[in-house]
Amino acid sequence: MQFISAMSLWIVPVIIAVILLYGTWKKVPTYEHFVEGGKEGIKIAVSIIPFLVGMLVAITVFRSSGALDFMIQLIKPVLDSIGVPAEIVPLALIRPISGTAALGVMSDLISVYGPDSFIGRLASTIQGSTDTTFYVLTVYFGAVGIKKMGDAIKVGLIADVIGIAAAVIIVTILFGS
Repeated sequence: MQFISAMSLWIVPVIIAVILLYGTWKKVPTYEHFVEGGKEGIKIAVSIIPFLVGMLVAITVFRSSGALDFMIQLIKPVLDSIGVPAEIVPLALIRPISGTAALGVMSDLISVYGPDSFIGRLASTIQGSTDTTFYVLTVYFGAVGIKKMGDAIKVGLIADVIGIAAAVIIVTILFGS
């Protein structure tokens, strides 16, 4: 176990050192390329700020307006009939939009229900089984100027639904409801 712990500390610096040494050996100006990459990274970071602000405003409006609570109340009878706690719905809806907001929702669920509760385990599993589909598409596709992202949205949302369904099934099998 100590070997794995030590290896995990050193693996990234060793990989970086190997890349830099190999580049230097091949007479590649590694420092100049590193600086150019840093400049490009800063440009990309600045260019995605409007997309980030837009996503954060949309999330805040959705939660603050009561639309989220209204949706939960509409689907609660269906969820109860299949054994899915309605408390998980905000996480399932927010997760494809924002990882930070989803982490906040998951933290709230864990603080209310406990980490070893069915809801706590399900929230943790959903958080790890899904991705921030709209965030990724908005930020990264927007940063590189891709306008047509219909198929990517469909595939991303299908993957999120499968991740949520798998989380519910596996947590129910392993821990019961």
